[in-house]
Amino acid sequence: MSVATIALLGALLLLAGWFVFRWWTIEKARRLQHPGRPLWPNGEDCAVGFVTNFFDALGIGNFAPTTAYFKLRNRVPDENIPGTLNAGHTLAVVVEALVFISAVTVDALTLVSMIVAAVVGAWLGVGVVARLPRRAIQLGMGVALIVAGGLFAAKNVDWLPGGGAALGLEGGRLIFAIAVSFLLGALMMLGIGLYAPCLILVSLLGMSPLAAFPIMMGSCAFLMPVGGERFIRTGRYNLPAALGLTLGGIPGVLMAVFIVKSMPMVWLRWLVVCVVVYAALMMLRSALAAQPQPEAVRSSQ
Repeated sequence: MSVATIALLGALLLLAGWFVFRWWTIEKARRLQHPGRPLWPNGEDCAVGFVTNFFDALGIGNFAPTTAYFKLRNRVPDENIPGTLNAGHTLAVVVEALVFISAVTVDALTLVSMIVAAVVGAWLGVGVVARLPRRAIQLGMGVALIVAGGLFAAKNVDWLPGGGAALGLEGGRLIFAIAVSFLLGALMMLGIGLYAPCLILVSLLGMSPLAAFPIMMGSCAFLMPVGGERFIRTGRYNLPAALGLTLGGIPGVLMAVFIVKSMPMVWLRWLVVCVVVYAALMMLRSALAAQPQPEAVRSSQ
């Protein structure tokens, strides 16, 4: 491994350690103020963490399926879903990133610059999302789930670009990739997964699809502790559900990476399309139901 790769892995380990420390200290102080606050996850949370992160390590992504579960089971209030996703999936994604950054060779400048841009976007984006009202988050996540379902469907029918063989970018292409990575990092804080858009981005720019794995997983692994910590600090997340995603997610990643490695994914993607689109419609329905009726508006005037 190059010096840059070793430094990146070291920085990621330090960031993960900081995230665990901050999570523990914030919740310890919060529990002193609210001793009756629910803490432990249930078995269903852990199972969802295992399954979604198992397939995340194989390239499916974990945000859209987890959001669908939360919505269908009414497990987490809609406004707390983005924070729960970012806090709960952080450590599993860190494990993924450690594996793929060390195993797949990517140009160091491309890898580091795109990761940094995504982290900055997430840091700025989380401050906005943490203050958004419930209906705005419902609308945003509903649209995001529709987009995610469309991307899954496009992948199934081979509409996504196949990519080239390059392992790095330069010049205008690199600048464009950095700008898009910044935007994707900000959108991650709304619960919009980064994997599929990042894969499309690097493929359109002529890079090998394999090179997308350390970029997209590294970006998420660096930005999610930053965004997740801010959600934890503001309390805009569900602690038991997030712990369940963490406890189930890490072994799910390890099984996918070291035991299964690859499997036919097309039927699973179609199942995900159906579930995610249904959850999107439910999310949008909740947002529209919260809108004041015209009669009520007129009567209040």
